[in-house]
Amino acid sequence: QVQLVESGGGLVQAGGSLRLSCAASGDTTCISAMGWYRQAPGKEREFVAAIGWSDGATYYSDSVKGRFTISRDHAKNTVTLQMNSLKPEDTAVYYCNFVGSVRSYWGQGTQVTVSS
Repeated sequence: QVQLVESGGGLVQAGGSLRLSCAASGDTTCISAMGWYRQAPGKEREFVAAIGWSDGATYYSDSVKGRFTISRDHAKNTVTLQMNSLKPEDTAVYYCNFVGSVRSYWGQGTQVTVSS
């Protein structure tokens, strides 16, 4: 069992920055990757970014590439999403994702709102 807690969401003006963090606890030995998804009003949940836990390889959706950076901290069992040059279309609930060997886990979500 893995528990995920996100933090760092909030309200920011277009062009601003936010930093999201996700802390994992419980049995995390099975970790393969961690990442972030988001869901905007009226839309399906979409992939944002992910990072391989062993190799550190990063992956980004086209909509955020060049603006967002994902990183990991093994000692703290955390993943961070640095979001720069935010746009109103980035407004969504952001969910932390933990990919294990047999199943995935999800955080409760944190709201990010970008005003024009």
